[in-house]
Amino acid sequence: MITLSAFRWVPPLAQGLVKDLRVRWALEEAGLPYQVHLIGFEDQGTAAYRGLQPFGQVPAFQEDGLTLFESGAIVLRVAERSAALAPADPQGRARMTAWMFAALNSVEPMIQNLATIDLFESDAEWAKLHRPATEDFACVRLAALSAALGDQDYLEDRFTAGDLLMVSVLRILRHTNLVARYPNLEAYRLRCEARPAFRKALADQMATFRENAPA
Repeated sequence: MITLSAFRWVPPLAQGLVKDLRVRWALEEAGLPYQVHLIGFEDQGTAAYRGLQPFGQVPAFQEDGLTLFESGAIVLRVAERSAALAPADPQGRARMTAWMFAALNSVEPMIQNLATIDLFESDAEWAKLHRPATEDFACVRLAALSAALGDQDYLEDRFTAGDLLMVSVLRILRHTNLVARYPNLEAYRLRCEARPAFRKALADQMATFRENAPA
């Protein structure tokens, strides 16, 4: 049985964005059963948890003696086992992997920089000075992604793990209207979020937060 670590609770601004959601979504798409090991912030620095996740983050993935960390690596592992997430042909799988790396390396850093300013540092003087340029950098990436997507439903000719990670990254901007500035990206995000596997994964994560909310 697959075991996935996840936070017992996080503040509302992070709910629906914690990275175990990406893996839950992949597992739901693949139809692979799993169980969740809930941790609190007090567990992150323990030797036991650092043995699973060296940086104390979530998720950590365990199955049949294999332990993995980093959501992208875990999603790739799941995709390799699922026709629902990965094309059968080697070239299609290679393109899927390229989009996975693009989501995490070319798009997410720019978006996360903006989210960090807006959600955690908005009152800091340095943040006020840097925010316009940070938004511009994020928009450069969004414009390039919009051009690459064009009028397609997905980044390739079907939904893959590349779309799963890319939409997970776009969702970080939910506190802004930046994605909506690009109608094809907004439609793409909504299309992927409407997938039953995503809706199930999100509902399960949010149910955990509700059940463990501080009194």
